[in-house]
Amino acid sequence: MAFAGFPAKIGLLLGLCVLWLCYASSAGEASCKLKAKFNLNGYKNVEKKKVIVGGMFAVHNRLASTDGNTSSVPVSSGCEWFNFRTFRWTQTMLFAIGEINRRNDLLPDTDLGYVIYDSCFTISKAVEGTLTYLTGQDEAVPNYRCGNGAPLAALVGAGGCDLSIATARILGLYYFPQVSYSSSCSVLESRFQYPTFLRTIPSDEHQSVAMAQLVLRFGWTWVGTIAADDDYGKYGIKRFKEVVEEAGVCISFSETLPKFTSPESIQRIVRSITESTAKIVVVFSSDVDLSPLVQELLRNNVTNRTWIASESWVTSALIARQPDVLSVLGGTLGFAIQRAEIPGLQQHLLSIDPYQDQLTEEFWETAFNCTLSYSRALRNTRAVRASREVGNATASLASARATPEGLCTGKESLAKLNSTYSDVSQLRLTYSVYKSVYAVAYALHNLEHCKPGKGPFQDGSCANISNFEPWQLMYYLKNLRFNVPHTGEEIFFNEGEVVGLYEILNWQRHSDGSVTYTQVGYYNSTAPAGERLTIDNSSIIWNNDVLQTPRSVCSERCQPGTRMGIRQGEPVCCFDCIPCADGEISNTTDARGCIQCEEDYWSNANRDACVPKTIEFLDFGEPLGITLIAIAVFGALLTVMVGIVFLMYLNTPLVQVNDPLLSFTLLLGLVVTFLCSIVFLGEPRPWSCMTSQVALAVGFAITLSSLMGKSALLMLRARAVKAVKAAAKAAKAAAAASEQSPDTTAIAPAAPPKNDIDPIKPSQQRLMMMICTLIQAVGCAAWLILLPPHPVKNTAAQNIKIILECDPGNIIFICSIFGYDVLLALVAFVFAFVARKLEDHFSEGKCVTFGMLVFFIVWISFVPAYLSTRGKFMVAVQIFAILASSFGLLMCIFLPKCYVLLVKPERNKEEMMIPRAKSRDSKATGTSASLSSVANGNGTTISTVSVDD
Repeated sequence: MAFAGFPAKIGLLLGLCVLWLCYASSAGEASCKLKAKFNLNGYKNVEKKKVIVGGMFAVHNRLASTDGNTSSVPVSSGCEWFNFRTFRWTQTMLFAIGEINRRNDLLPDTDLGYVIYDSCFTISKAVEGTLTYLTGQDEAVPNYRCGNGAPLAALVGAGGCDLSIATARILGLYYFPQVSYSSSCSVLESRFQYPTFLRTIPSDEHQSVAMAQLVLRFGWTWVGTIAADDDYGKYGIKRFKEVVEEAGVCISFSETLPKFTSPESIQRIVRSITESTAKIVVVFSSDVDLSPLVQELLRNNVTNRTWIASESWVTSALIARQPDVLSVLGGTLGFAIQRAEIPGLQQHLLSIDPYQDQLTEEFWETAFNCTLSYSRALRNTRAVRASREVGNATASLASARATPEGLCTGKESLAKLNSTYSDVSQLRLTYSVYKSVYAVAYALHNLEHCKPGKGPFQDGSCANISNFEPWQLMYYLKNLRFNVPHTGEEIFFNEGEVVGLYEILNWQRHSDGSVTYTQVGYYNSTAPAGERLTIDNSSIIWNNDVLQTPRSVCSERCQPGTRMGIRQGEPVCCFDCIPCADGEISNTTDARGCIQCEEDYWSNANRDACVPKTIEFLDFGEPLGITLIAIAVFGALLTVMVGIVFLMYLNTPLVQVNDPLLSFTLLLGLVVTFLCSIVFLGEPRPWSCMTSQVALAVGFAITLSSLMGKSALLMLRARAVKAVKAAAKAAKAAAAASEQSPDTTAIAPAAPPKNDIDPIKPSQQRLMMMICTLIQAVGCAAWLILLPPHPVKNTAAQNIKIILECDPGNIIFICSIFGYDVLLALVAFVFAFVARKLEDHFSEGKCVTFGMLVFFIVWISFVPAYLSTRGKFMVAVQIFAILASSFGLLMCIFLPKCYVLLVKPERNKEEMMIPRAKSRDSKATGTSASLSSVANGNGTTISTVSVDD
């Protein structure tokens, strides 16, 4: 802390002074005095007074400059820039003491005297005045009380926070009471550092919090701050920043007003204000420090800002009476301490005697712009007239006899003077001075009327009003409770503090163009947390006389559906509004982040609410579903019709040529595959998931194992035809050789081999089909028992939809089951491909080969199509593949047979069914081998190989 070592320094200073005094005494100096003189102005009335009350007011605003010459006896600087407002406070203390002395119910047997000094708004003068007051004579002797006059009661003062801190540290050394009327900075709350400091003005802790709540109340998140370069400004604005920054408000700029006028610093502050986008400026400063900035703002015509004022300048005439001030400060909101009417004060202010003392004389001369000194007025007049009347002796003689110009009569009317001094419409700090004086008086009254034996001190003793110690009066001040005259306000000190009560004032334009302070609310620190600030928005008139509340934000608020994105290197209030990603929402304004929707929900278009995802599956009732059902039913009916045709022509050679029972099992398998595609439609259920997958696998197993049985027979027949053809060629070669050798005995060619029974019987074909189908059935049963397919909600495929689909349960099972079907298809295709060159009028080998090619083409095309689709269209693609492959097999295998059975019955003859090996040269002569297959009465297929010449 800035003054942490101040008490030690003061103690050291006092010790040095004592040593010097001892040295001075040994040198023959018997009196108590210092070599340097204090130049103090003020009021003093101690003659025949029982108790003396001290006072300190900043009647002047600063010290007068000196030349720094040390060749003569040093004297402390004088003061300049007379302050009418603080002079009124001084007169208020004199008025209150006079009022107390006239009362019979308060200190009836005690007359109060006073010693009041001008602190000149500087720490050095405040320290001078404090030391002089404690010494008891005009020449201060630190650590000594020179004289046996009336006891000192307390010091009322010393004005600003810096001044009170300095005086409080000195007075605290002697436990001497100090009651402040205007020092509100929070640092003075420390009873450890300032044990004897009390005040009748609320601590700035309350004011800073109140100003922060006001900013938050109107939603301002981008503000600038300006503070005086003293403890009042620094501590006040520091606490304000702590509160608002904790609530998310950002500080656009933070400037400090120079204690001594600096045009460069003032211009820099004006540039910060104009360059900032913040429309709200919070100012913690005294009116004296703020005045140069206001003048510069007026010169630069800085408008469109709303100012938040601290109590020290919100009702200051020094600020409010500057020309056209409302163009800059119009609409200002500020906090002011309680206002009161003090009867008789205005009369006292207007009835002062200009010749009473030096301060009053200076006030009079400043107020009326004249001088009360005849000799000074005469000198000024002569100097002015001499410059005008050089060379005119007659005129000079007449001028010398005339009344001097600028001489005050002493009878000028203060009532007609429109000044801050005589304005009693806003008695706030004036009322605080009044309360401070009465607090000391009531404490003295309680001390004087203490009953012996019941006193607060040792053994129930009481203090003597004529000779008491400062710490004794301090006891009564700390335990004081009284009602202020005329207002009835109850005053008591809680650890030296009073409750925080403020009025909220709004600067509005009066009909004559002046500033009027309109109360628009109040702040009560003792109210519940949410009810301390009360304000009527409708009664506020903002800058430029508008009624709409100004906005002050670095970035506009992020609406629901967006989140705040902080800009690098900028305050947190400066951000970008970033839309929430898909599946995320924000349902509040200025959301720090987006909320992820639950699994079954998705963000709506505005990203401000989670809505249930659309549930998708291929329904029976939608057009695509109806179309697929119609196609599947048509395929099943067509397959049944083919079966009926085969039953009608069951005993014909075409049907009997290759085990008709396998043809019917093949048709059965196709019916199963057609109908199982319907089960893929609709909302997936456990039974439908298991039925669809298993029925498809078993249906294809029946179809493909039947085809494999048929193709195996065709392959064996093809190999038999090839063997017959080879034998025929050998016989032909032998015959040709015998014709060319006549001497050779003719040998009859060997008869070609004859096989009347096919290599495999129909029962073997059926057994093959049954075993292959049974293997698939066993695999499907294991699948259903161990890890059956089941319905799932697929939320990953599409963000906005929940796709109801069947999970296979285990990828190994489904790959094994359908991989087995692929194996059957490959074996059937190989068998049929080998038999493709077996010619007859109905080439079944070619039909099976072509049908299997269609089957493979469909399912190979299915894979990329299936993987590239999502949702219900995956099911549609799967059904299309099932139907297309089924139709391919049905058409390629059975359409030619149905064509012969129904359209070309003349080809349905046994001789037309005889397979022949394909001849390479249709014009060559010779024999041809053929293999005929017909069924005997026992159902056994008999194949006959014949050779034609």
